[in-house]
Amino acid sequence: MVAGSGDDAAITAPRGASVISVDMAIEGVHFRRETAPPEAIGTKALAAALSDLAAMGAAAGEAYVQLGLPDDVSAAECLEIADGMARVARENGVEVLGGDLSRAPVLILAVTAVGHAPSPEALVRRSGARAGDVVCVTGRLGGAAAGLRLLESPELAEGLESAVADELRSRQLRPQPRLAAGRSLAHAGATAMIDISDGLVGDARHVAEASGVRLVIDAGATPIAAGVEAVAEAAGIETLQLAAAGGEDYELLVTLPEGALESAAEALAADGLPLSRLGQVETGERVAILGESGHEIDAEGFDHLSGRPNPARPS
Repeated sequence: MVAGSGDDAAITAPRGASVISVDMAIEGVHFRRETAPPEAIGTKALAAALSDLAAMGAAAGEAYVQLGLPDDVSAAECLEIADGMARVARENGVEVLGGDLSRAPVLILAVTAVGHAPSPEALVRRSGARAGDVVCVTGRLGGAAAGLRLLESPELAEGLESAVADELRSRQLRPQPRLAAGRSLAHAGATAMIDISDGLVGDARHVAEASGVRLVIDAGATPIAAGVEAVAEAAGIETLQLAAAGGEDYELLVTLPEGALESAAEALAADGLPLSRLGQVETGERVAILGESGHEIDAEGFDHLSGRPNPARPS
């Protein structure tokens, strides 16, 4: 960065290849102020934008924020939103260089995140998966969807340990972009990568379509976050439905050559993040989900949670 806020525009000195992602969070579509405090709204808006950089294997650089404010948002709430963004920026080495402020009918945050890599070849796209690759995912899934259920229906937390319930709500309100993991996976030889915002099945489909291949996923291998099963049972839905279709976990779905799996897992384990093998890439098209007996489950059934729209941002 050469110059940030204070002039009409920021000045940067680009290096290597730049990755730019624009992400929008709109009240009533991506969040509700009744369940999300201002600090968490700021946190999630920036974290979601940075997650796109993680999915490319880029290092985070700068961010720019456009904020639309309705009349009923106070100055104190604006500062809390800024505090949430500032915390994410500090934790991930990001400089927020500026943006714009305007009145709006609802609260709107539009974040432009810029990342960097030594060269275009160092970045990972969705279109590089090849037959013979393995399909893997970082972390554990379903936590954000379960957390949203708890925020909307607090009674579902009955019987859950308070620490587990708090962690699930945090996965929804304060996601962590996997920037270090994305760079490690890119260095290990990832052939395709995407962050899980629309849900495991939906984002696997994006990779399959972009790469022109078939992704075969073993449903039983899906790593599920603690507490998700209990929330699913209380809500009367299947655990796998939350884990495979809930979205907003912001973990990384990645394809790797078989020979790169061990080194990739070791690199992530050093930071305390598991890498789970879900299946493999084959010739063909679309996504196949295999059940316990090896039979194929209809992947279309995992696109929505019991008919409820997924509040995740667009990919």
